[in-house]
Amino acid sequence: MNDRARAVAVEPRRRATLRDAHVTLAHGSGGKAMRNLIEDVFLGAFDNPLLSPLEDQAVMPLAGLAEHGDRLAFTTDTYVVSPLFFNGGDIGTLAVAGTVNDLAVSGARPLYLSCGVVIEEGLPVETLRRVVASMKRVAAEAGVAIVTGDTKVVERGAADKLFINTAGIGVVPRGVAISAANARPGDVVIVNGTLGDHGTAILIARAQLALESDVPSDCQPLYSLVAAMLAACPDIHCLRDATRGGVATVLNEFAESSQVAIRIDETSLPLREDVKGACEILGLDPLYLANEGKLVAIVAPEAAPRVLAAMRAHPAGRGSAVIGQVAEEPRGMVVLRTGFGGDRIVDMLVGEQLPRIC
Repeated sequence: MNDRARAVAVEPRRRATLRDAHVTLAHGSGGKAMRNLIEDVFLGAFDNPLLSPLEDQAVMPLAGLAEHGDRLAFTTDTYVVSPLFFNGGDIGTLAVAGTVNDLAVSGARPLYLSCGVVIEEGLPVETLRRVVASMKRVAAEAGVAIVTGDTKVVERGAADKLFINTAGIGVVPRGVAISAANARPGDVVIVNGTLGDHGTAILIARAQLALESDVPSDCQPLYSLVAAMLAACPDIHCLRDATRGGVATVLNEFAESSQVAIRIDETSLPLREDVKGACEILGLDPLYLANEGKLVAIVAPEAAPRVLAAMRAHPAGRGSAVIGQVAEEPRGMVVLRTGFGGDRIVDMLVGEQLPRIC
């Protein structure tokens, strides 16, 4: 091969431009239309050295992973929220932040995400671009790369506009061993801000609730907050993001796994007045409302002041509060001290307060 031929062979491929206004079944056919969609919409936003070859997989060096720790964390989640857009975010924001947070609460540093989309025929391409732009923004904020993906298009009526699956890989630093089974009597329960904001935002977006002030979703990536907490105390006992099922579900999982009691104080729960009002009107319990940027931490009592200080110094944790304590009895249960001075059991959520929340 002469020099000119060699130069032509290594010249970067010109990226396709999508000219269609709506997604059609042809965009899922595996042919030219699908290539145009992937190259313009997805590669145009997520481009990075691992994604740009458009192989069927992303290949990353193990040495680069080992620099960050000694164990891999791997998670996946699928997002079907309705409506696609709401105050404070959209399905793309959720798809990145949610998976990043599932990695972060294990103590892992999130590094790579995949993105699988199921698109309903007829979805405006501009809607897809808006969602992908949100994914790009949140991925940059979280410090992760979207390195592989898949695209499917289904017939009109076979899905509700757009579903997204993201899977994530992160690396857990040496010495970090967070687990739902680590809670001990005397430990302190901390949350990083107001509860139930996301669930209320979705209610308003669905026009099921009219409020004078619009409650924004709390959707945000939490890795940098968790990193600050671990810097203050590498031995955080339990940590989980309170998404579907809310704080009540997380605390029940901790109590069951650790075989302890968790006692929380109703007067200590950080709640927006609008969220309180919405719950009173609709008969909902804010402890069960979904959050997309809130975590629940259980730490040793001697570490609680410095963890709380580190959280409050971070933008995602300025509203952090202690809401309770771990006790010995009744084992496997969560007990709420009400504002009237009585106790009530906070059980696992039965059924679904609000479907398609994320």
